Amino acid sequence: MTRGSWREIYRALVVRRSRIVGQGLFAGTPIPRRAKVGEFEGEVIGLREARRRAKGQRIIAIVELERHALDATRMKHGFRFINHSCEPNTFFRITPQRAEIYALRDIARGEELTVDYGESQHEGQLPCRCGAARCRGRL
Repeated sequence: MTRGSWREIYRALVVRRSRIVGQGLFAGTPIPRRAKVGEFEGEVIGLREARRRAKGQRIIAIVELERHALDATRMKHGFRFINHSCEPNTFFRITPQRAEIYALRDIARGEELTVDYGESQHEGQLPCRCGAARCRGRL
């Protein structure tokens, strides 16, 4: 896989049942370390609206950027299905306009993609089910 083929990587992603929670996002092809995996897509909304929508929700598919947010709640595919892990294999690169996802290490075909959600609207109230050796226990 060449580094310039992130669209090929993105098109090969598969949504299926996750051992972590619900549906997860899985690599349909090997992904090399530091490769761009794709961009988070969703409805562009204001930050205030994003926080209103997230309040009280157990599953949140919203990424906040500098001046707006992307809400992927209604998306049928894509990064809305990426689950949290305290020891993730991808990370978000947030710019003022987009949220890009990159591989932290080589990811094998069939492996579930995970990201550390960091601060979330759950404010430490949701138990973490990532199963990582160094799991923090809460989101």
